Amino acid sequence: MLPIIQEKVEPDSIVYTDAFGAYGAHDALDVSDFHHRRINHSKRFAMRRNPINGIENFGNQAERQMHKDSGIKPENFYWFLKECEWHFNGGRHSQLLKQLKSWYKQAKH
Repeated sequence: MLPIIQEKVEPDSIVYTDAFGAYGAHDALDVSDFHHRRINHSKRFAMRRNPINGIENFGNQAERQMHKDSGIKPENFYWFLKECEWHFNGGRHSQLLKQLKSWYKQAKH
């Protein structure tokens, strides 16, 4: 799994993982050009600043949306994830709508 991870992750990135052995065993990721942070779910699952929980939550929401849309074409996948990210981080529906209206007004001028 390490060659695939090294191909996809840019140097100096921070990679958060759980304790799954394929990428956490024997500090295999610690010899890479990125920073590896492990989160042990059994000890830190509900801690406030646990990034794995947020990542898993985002992944679950994106997957549900993908199923609603009956899948995503590979060439559109990046933009699909960016839209999911915008929804995930954007707050309430009213806030997102306000932002869209603002962008629309700016684009017209």
